[in-house]
Amino acid sequence: MTSENDSEQEKKTSSNESKAPSTLLGFDFGTKSIGVATGQMITATAQPLAAIKANDGIPNWDTVAAVIKEWAPDLVVVGLPLNMDGTEQAITQRAKKFGNRLNGRFGVKVAFQDERLTTASAKEFIFERGGFKALEKGKVDSVSAALILESWMESYY
Repeated sequence: MTSENDSEQEKKTSSNESKAPSTLLGFDFGTKSIGVATGQMITATAQPLAAIKANDGIPNWDTVAAVIKEWAPDLVVVGLPLNMDGTEQAITQRAKKFGNRLNGRFGVKVAFQDERLTTASAKEFIFERGGFKALEKGKVDSVSAALILESWMESYY
């Protein structure tokens, strides 16, 4: 026989257990443009949103805040630009700093995901659907962000 205290403890425990994130935001960090995508775990798919202009890697934080407020993500995934051999490059630390700032400014959980070849894959994806004229920088960055998110979701399961 369980007491009311036992039932209350079970409720507290189950509500505190970590659960899979359901709504995600992905960022493809760059010094001039930061691609943004949203994703959800139910179907493990992501959709490009837009790119946020950046000045030497610094975005308009009000724009970032508006995106985070609108989508209220459980987790933010930031792409990590690595060399093909897996080693870090100069921009890798800047991408990590950007992710840490997202966490510090907005209190969101942040994960990092290897983004090798996502830009090439994004360009191929866009080119197949719209030709050379469709290869706008912002579109490439936001599709890259979607690919980063989908890659993270694949590795989650």
